[in-house]
Amino acid sequence: MKSKKFLICAAVAAMCAGPVLAQTAAPAEGKFMVRARAVHLDSANTDGTGLDLSINNKWLPEVDVSYFLTNNWAAELILTVPQKQSVYAGGDRIGSLRHLPPTLLVQYHFTNFSGFKPYVGAGINYTRFSSVHLLGGAADVERNSFGPALQVGVDIPVAKNVYLNLDLKKVWIKTKVSAGGAELGTFKVDPVLFGVGVGYRF
Repeated sequence: MKSKKFLICAAVAAMCAGPVLAQTAAPAEGKFMVRARAVHLDSANTDGTGLDLSINNKWLPEVDVSYFLTNNWAAELILTVPQKQSVYAGGDRIGSLRHLPPTLLVQYHFTNFSGFKPYVGAGINYTRFSSVHLLGGAADVERNSFGPALQVGVDIPVAKNVYLNLDLKKVWIKTKVSAGGAELGTFKVDPVLFGVGVGYRF
């Protein structure tokens, strides 16, 4: 009899507590997150042509959209506008080109830290080279590059749904260089990209 009364009291208490807990529970976070970053491109400039090729390092704008499949797993698409780079041979400027490097990553977000949310990611980069002007048209590069990409970063809450973002990526980008119809070798950009920005989750 006592156990029956206890079960009835517990059920009543649970029903009364339910609305209170629902009101005090933290709201679920949205599935989308948009970030805007300023990113510094630091190229590895690994040249296999014998010309000692390199491109300039620079700051560039970057926007990404993440979709959270679960609390921990997300897919992120990283975009920017075509970036103009100066090309050098042995330190002398020989022209310029533009590259557009969208990157698709799968991320794992760690949720057991208080005050910040680190993540790691891996995926693929596609880079399209265009507006190639090298040695007055005497030299050219292959237009398409596919390569892996790795990422580590952290989102730090600063307001409701708003985060400070720090992000570090390694991207493998390469292109074959030719002159007069003859292939000279492969030039690897392979940049490290450090970004700082702000994100909004909804």
